[in-house]
Amino acid sequence: MSSVTRFAPSPTGYLHLGHAYSALISAGAARDAGGRFLLRIEDIDFGRCRPQFEAAILEDLAWLGFVWEEPVRRQSEHLADYRKALDTLQAAGLIYPCFCTRADIRAEIARAGAAPHGPDGAIYPGTCRVLSATVRAERLDAGELHALRLDMARAVEAAGALTWHDRERGDIAADPAPFGDVVLARKDTPTSYHLAVTLDDHLQGVTLVTRGEDLFEATHVHRLLQALLGSDTPEYAHHVLLRDASGRRFAKRDRALTLHELRAAGRTPEWVRGMLVNPAELSAFLNIL
Repeated sequence: MSSVTRFAPSPTGYLHLGHAYSALISAGAARDAGGRFLLRIEDIDFGRCRPQFEAAILEDLAWLGFVWEEPVRRQSEHLADYRKALDTLQAAGLIYPCFCTRADIRAEIARAGAAPHGPDGAIYPGTCRVLSATVRAERLDAGELHALRLDMARAVEAAGALTWHDRERGDIAADPAPFGDVVLARKDTPTSYHLAVTLDDHLQGVTLVTRGEDLFEATHVHRLLQALLGSDTPEYAHHVLLRDASGRRFAKRDRALTLHELRAAGRTPEWVRGMLVNPAELSAFLNIL
């Protein structure tokens, strides 16, 4: 069966070796199955995304020899899709406006003495979940800034038992509840990663999601959103993360490991690709940085 895969970087900095490794896995999975490889630019973080970084992403990937199917999907060009999904969840009574600032949430947690933690950190205490419809309407009419949160308990009840499949770990029973009432949109960011990636994969017909193991837990939330929105459920393959010599995962701040810097240092595409498929050579290279 042919696969439709995607590589979906955010233009908040230059691509590093970890990104190249992820793209290599995604493109390879599509090639091996006689499928299609897509490129998506996840540029909904308007405060950090920059056009020059998107240009560099396209240039670096082409330099490495990647060929993707056009057109490239840019999330910033599809905000109406995310709004429609939010409207669907709102009509089902599954989201609510949250007027809490981060300081409000910290204070509420402090008053409670502690807060349970989930994969994303401290779980939202539900302060605005219990507001009456009248109070919510008054605060919305007053133009108060707010986020839109998923009512996790209601959503889980509405969706029922769910599973998803990971190529390495097999069938997984979805358990999104530990994330609590996740944010699905904010005033300055009209969609969250969870919502956008779920909808994008469905609209682009992605059948295999390849991504780092750091996003394994997030798949529980994505499976829930798929059920609530009537979206397709792809297969997943969560790969290991490349790490530097100290064991720290690569980040865009690690300039020596960005493709931009490696190109400037005279490294070739063949050298980068060879490094990524040879753990011993990669380890030796990292140890001399």
